[in-house]
Amino acid sequence: MPGSNARALEKAKTLNADSIIIDLEDAVSPDEKSEARRMVSEIVRAGGYGQREVVVRINALSSPWGEADLEVAVAAGPDAILVPKVSSAADVFEIGQRLDADRAEANLKLWVMMETPIAMLHAEEIAAAAVGPAGRRLSTLVMGTNDLAKDSRARLMPGRTPMVPWLMTCVAAARSYGLNIIDGVFNDLSDVDGFIAECRQGRDFGMDGKTLIHPSQIDPCNCAFAPSESELAWARAVIAAFAEPRNAGKGAIKVEGKMVELLHADMARRTVAIGEAIAKQETA
Repeated sequence: MPGSNARALEKAKTLNADSIIIDLEDAVSPDEKSEARRMVSEIVRAGGYGQREVVVRINALSSPWGEADLEVAVAAGPDAILVPKVSSAADVFEIGQRLDADRAEANLKLWVMMETPIAMLHAEEIAAAAVGPAGRRLSTLVMGTNDLAKDSRARLMPGRTPMVPWLMTCVAAARSYGLNIIDGVFNDLSDVDGFIAECRQGRDFGMDGKTLIHPSQIDPCNCAFAPSESELAWARAVIAAFAEPRNAGKGAIKVEGKMVELLHADMARRTVAIGEAIAKQETA
């Protein structure tokens, strides 16, 4: 949501989204930066977003606006700060040290945009920063596919063939260090089928969710990333089968004619946990 659009930021309080990214970077023109900071400070402090995570995306610290953005964002107290153009572990450490120096709340998380060619080459290094003291706040990688396409000259196309190696590299990096990873945006609001296909692709790649640019994208995205009834039924069947006394201590068993291992039971428990979390949120 543009940090300069009060109406959009108020509407965000009613959206069926897990997180709201309030933007001070690309969605705000240079002439509006100062007013956007003031508005974001007031709105984030006021709260009212319920269970939705509130994330403030600042401008890069190397830009003319980054320092002021960071100061305002920390003081406002969001759930996380999203930093663009991160290219190395040093960038993560720098922002982490700044947050500590600014006495940011201990639970303030750090999200980083993965949107440059050099970030793709340093994906493992960036994710690994989370295990160091200065990078301990790092929790989420966000794919910036538009900027990545611009800087790499790769084409944005159905199926995202040029992007697949980079997307999967970042998934592997995130999973290696216990981080979340959010897929990039889909630009064509009129192409609903293409959007749904890309959501499903991101889900199949192992992404935790997708960055959205319009409220109309929320429900199709939620549907794509939520476990289906058949997936939940299968997961529960696997869990129940391994819980049977006759299967105690077994590493592999047959469920409904399929061979499954303990790793499948772990995957099943995660699927059920996601389904239960969604159901709880829907009834809240």
